[in-house]
Amino acid sequence: MSKEQPNNPLHGIKLATMLEQLYLEFGWEKLGDILNMNSFKNNPSHKSSLKFLRTTPWAREKVEKLYEKTLLK
Repeated sequence: MSKEQPNNPLHGIKLATMLEQLYLEFGWEKLGDILNMNSFKNNPSHKSSLKFLRTTPWAREKVEKLYEKTLLK
C-alpha cells in the first residue's frame, strides 16, 4: 500500500493514533488553544473528539497538519 502514496507521510497512521499522541504531547487544554476547536475545550474526550474529526474535514486537516509538524520529525 505504501507504493500507492509514497509522498504522504500520514499514510497508514490512524486518526485515533494521531489524536492519542497529540493528547499525550499537549493535553486537551493546549490542543484547544493551538487548534482553536471547541471539541478540545469543552468537556473533551477521545470518543467525542474522534467523532467530530471524522465528520468535519477542516478540523481533521488541522489535526493532521499539527501531527505532521510536531510528531513526524
